[in-house]
Amino acid sequence: MSSTRTAARTAGVAVRAMLVITLLLGVGYTLLVTGIGQLILPWQANGSAVDDGKGSALIGQSFTDADGEALPEYFQSRPSAAGDGYDGASSSGSNLGPENPDLVAAIEDRKAQIAEREGVEASEIPADAVTASGSGLDPHISVAYALIQIPRVAEARGLSEAEVRSAVESRIQGRDLGFLGEERINVVELNLALDEREG
Repeated sequence: MSSTRTAARTAGVAVRAMLVITLLLGVGYTLLVTGIGQLILPWQANGSAVDDGKGSALIGQSFTDADGEALPEYFQSRPSAAGDGYDGASSSGSNLGPENPDLVAAIEDRKAQIAEREGVEASEIPADAVTASGSGLDPHISVAYALIQIPRVAEARGLSEAEVRSAVESRIQGRDLGFLGEERINVVELNLALDEREG
């Protein structure tokens, strides 16, 4: 009899503890973190929407035609290994090692395409132009990659190289906390700014 009462009491304590912890961590913590996000970083917490909600400034996008050819009036993003490219539901890198023959061949092919498209030597092409990020969704490119694209974009848009360079330089983002990572440019925001400039 007492063992049955003890088991029932233990079960009751466990159920009450589970309910309290669920309310505290499942509901309370979620509301707290959501509230802090809305208070401190509302734009990021709400998806960093750009282009009237058609995209996010935090997710890279493809600026190519239906055949996968680069649209000349747009700065090109770095390659993506996420699904069919910049697929938010399939975020991932290629997971290929640096000596993998498939990766080496893909890098050489991308270098040749970029060198021809931008009219530069293959040795001038930065690593981010030919390799995907770990997530496959990075919206940033290096300053070096943006600079070699300026002549093509300027010609395609009928702008001077100085105007396009000014747009690029005004969007350079510094290192995180002043020392982490490299300077970079959000290519999604840069392309949208150029579109808005043309009306």
